[in-house]
Amino acid sequence: MRGGYNARVLLYDSLTRQKVELPPPPGPIRMYVCGPTVYQRIHIGNARPYIVFIWLKRWLVEQGYDVKLVENITDINDKIYAAAAQRKTGSAELAAEAARWYIEDTDELGLERPDAEPLATETIPEIVALIEELVERGLAYESSGDVYYRVAAFPAYGRLSGADPDEMVAQEPSDLKEDPRDFALWKATKAHEDTSWDSPWGKGRPGWHIECSAMAEKCFGPEFELHGGGLDIRFPHHENEIAQSQGAGRPFAHLWAHNGMLQLDQEKMSKSLGNIVSLREVLDEYGPEAIFVYFLGAHWRSPIDYSGEAMEAARAVADDFRNARRVVGTGVPVPGWDVFSAALDDDFNTPAALALMHEWRAAGRLDLLFKALLLFGLELPSQPDIPPEVLQLADARVAAREARNFEEADRLRAEIEALGWEMQDLGGSYRLVARV
Repeated sequence: MRGGYNARVLLYDSLTRQKVELPPPPGPIRMYVCGPTVYQRIHIGNARPYIVFIWLKRWLVEQGYDVKLVENITDINDKIYAAAAQRKTGSAELAAEAARWYIEDTDELGLERPDAEPLATETIPEIVALIEELVERGLAYESSGDVYYRVAAFPAYGRLSGADPDEMVAQEPSDLKEDPRDFALWKATKAHEDTSWDSPWGKGRPGWHIECSAMAEKCFGPEFELHGGGLDIRFPHHENEIAQSQGAGRPFAHLWAHNGMLQLDQEKMSKSLGNIVSLREVLDEYGPEAIFVYFLGAHWRSPIDYSGEAMEAARAVADDFRNARRVVGTGVPVPGWDVFSAALDDDFNTPAALALMHEWRAAGRLDLLFKALLLFGLELPSQPDIPPEVLQLADARVAAREARNFEEADRLRAEIEALGWEMQDLGGSYRLVARV
């Protein structure tokens, strides 16, 4: 293992409600994360799972794992039809345009993209085949062109979310259901819907939940290590995915990871509620580095309050890191990389990692700080090569100080600064930093 100690990587599992140990490296670790439903620009809350799970992938790779990250794009959904009708445009055209916005905005974060980003529209044959299996097993039934999952036929239903099936209300009310608790796998085309696909039950389109079961299996096969997404989709979306995939005989995900939600004015940020701040707006006003610091400051499973004040504070911290080359090394002992590794190996504790990064900056430990910043997508500005004349002036200033000729030393410092460099005394040595 890297990091100089016998690491055990632990992550909190929403299913067992405890931290579980990942298999030893190299794994593999295959991660499927639920991405956005695309009908408008994503909000800053949608960016949290995108960023957190890319960071987690980076850390696991740093620790020696073979990692593949898949994040889907939902481009068939009731919300897309509703938004398209409101805009008086085609649903497929709107979904394609919103998917481009999503790629553009997340690209500007400067992180790498997931290894695969499957679209629901590209997975229709696999979706239909999976529904057919569930029908054959008696776990699903056709009703007037719709196909529904029999919740009562899956005894483990509710284990992930803690929902009691006996106390559930209808997820989508319909007179076509045998049981109000059942949920749609396939929906017959409605008059207002302008896209459809052929199926054994007639023209229609998939329900939301079956899309992810099929896309995950298409990318990873019947079993993989980690399924992630926002806490708001643990029920019913992820609960239904388990029922579908395990009902069809697939082991499915070993571990379930749910990030906490962003809150605006004490309410979950949500496109349906309309209380959103788009990622595009936040990028334009604060830039990606402030977003990274903002997310680093809260544990990935915890809710986090969004405000202009919080983003200003994050931007100030990002500026401090950016100017870290100006900090004179103190020589004070600080915790090393092994402590940083231990924090991230214990349920990916980024607040503890961020606290260490502050210590390293204050102590002038740029070697440790730069390595950590790079992991999270932040970087110290590159420093140009030091010109020979600046080095000569610096050596002359050291000699002047040793001769206690402080007037000459001050003159030489001013000359160095006039050439665009700052000289920092380190007690017997010095550091030259390009002035920015």
